[in-house]
Amino acid sequence: MSDDLFALSALHLRPDPSRTVIKPFNVDYPEAFRDEQHPRMRNVIERVLSLDAASRREMCATAVSSLAERHRNVEAMLIRRFEEVSSCLPEQVKADPDEQLLIGAYLSAEYSFEAAALFNPSIVMRLNQDGAPEDGLNFILSLRGIGEGHVSSVTFRTGSWSASSGFQVDEPSPWVTSPRIEGPDASGQEGTTRVICESSESPAESVLFPVTASQRQGIEDLRMVRFTDEDGSPSFLGTYTAFDGRNARCELFRGTGINTFEMTALKGSVPMSKGMALFPRRVDGRFAMLGRQDNENLWLIDSDDITTWNGGAKLIGPRYPWEFIQMGNCGSPIELDEGWLVLTHGVGLMRNYCMGACLLDKKNPGKLLARTPEPIMRPSVSERSGYVPNVVYSCGAIAHGRTLLLPYGIADNFASFASCSVDDLLARMN
Repeated sequence: MSDDLFALSALHLRPDPSRTVIKPFNVDYPEAFRDEQHPRMRNVIERVLSLDAASRREMCATAVSSLAERHRNVEAMLIRRFEEVSSCLPEQVKADPDEQLLIGAYLSAEYSFEAAALFNPSIVMRLNQDGAPEDGLNFILSLRGIGEGHVSSVTFRTGSWSASSGFQVDEPSPWVTSPRIEGPDASGQEGTTRVICESSESPAESVLFPVTASQRQGIEDLRMVRFTDEDGSPSFLGTYTAFDGRNARCELFRGTGINTFEMTALKGSVPMSKGMALFPRRVDGRFAMLGRQDNENLWLIDSDDITTWNGGAKLIGPRYPWEFIQMGNCGSPIELDEGWLVLTHGVGLMRNYCMGACLLDKKNPGKLLARTPEPIMRPSVSERSGYVPNVVYSCGAIAHGRTLLLPYGIADNFASFASCSVDDLLARMN
C-alpha cells in the first residue's frame, strides 16, 4: 500500500449488511397508467383498510417487533410515514392508529446502506475531547456506504487516535435512526434540506441517504472539514457529490449536532462537477475551495458566498506518469506552519488511483511551493481487488501536531488507516 513513509493500521472497516435505515418506499404506476385522482399509493391504502381488525392488529405487532430489534421509536416513525403519505394524496385518509401504523409500514422499507461497500472516509477532530488519549485526540469519521441498486449514502463513526496505541474506532451502535426530512424543494435544485435524526444518540446512529431528485442515485464522498470562522467559532462543513443517475454535482453539508444535518444546493458553474473541497477557514477574508471542474486539473476557487462558486484558476496539472490521466484532491487542505498541505489523487496506467501531496503558500494558496514526484500511497498487490480494483483514495485527513492522520478507502470496498510524520512527508516534495 505504501513504502516506509506510513505506519499502517491493522484496523479495517468493512461493510455490515445488518446496519439498516427505514426509508420511504414510494410506489407509482408507469406514466401511461397514472391517474392523479387514484394514485397507486391510494390503492395500496384502500387494500390495507379492507383488512379486518384482528388481521391489522396481528400484522402491526409483527411489523413493530421485527423493526424494534434495530430501530428506536418504531411506532412513532411509522405513524409519521403515514402522515407524509396522506399529506400528498388528493383526499384525506381516515384511519385509526392501527391502520395508520400499518399503512406506514407498507409504504416504508429497510435499506441496508452499507451492504456492498464502506470506503472513502474523511476525518475531523471532535468538538468534545472528553476522555481523549493524553497523546492523541477523539475524532469523527464519515464514510461512503453502498447498498442495493449501487446507491451511495453517508454514514459516520467515532473513534480516537494516540501516538502510543494508534487508531481505535468505537463499535457502532446497533440502532440507526430513520430521519425526519424538512426541505423547501423536493427536487434539491435550490434551498436547504434538513435531515433531523431525532433519536440518534451518537453520530454512528445517523445516516444521510438520498432524499432529493438531485441525489436520487447517491450521496457520495463527503469531504468533511472542521471549519473555523472569523469569530473563532468552529463548525462541521463539507462538500459531497450528489448523483441523480446521469449528472453529478457538488452540494454543501453542514452538521449542526449529532442528529441534525443540512444539505444545500450550491450555485454557479463550478458545482456542476465533482470533487470540491473547502479550506478550513477563510483566506484573505474569502471562502476558498479546491475543485476539478475540467475533470483533469486541480483548481483554486474563492467566493464571498459559501453557496455560490464561479470561475477559478488552474492550480496544478498532471506532470508525472502516475497522474497522467487526471489529478484531484483527497480532501480539504490542512494548515501547517509551512503552508497548506493538500493530499492529491492521481489516475495513471490502467486507471490506477494513487495518492500524492503538494504544498501551497499559506498567504497565497494559488502559489504552488512543492509537490511529490512519486506517489506516497499506491494500491498493493495484496489489497488491489474490490468493487473498483487498483484504488486507494481518501476524502480527508488531519494533522495532530506533526503527525498526519490518514483514513483511506481501498478498492472502493473497505477503509483503513495510516499515519506518518509531516516532516517526512514534506521531505518527499520538490
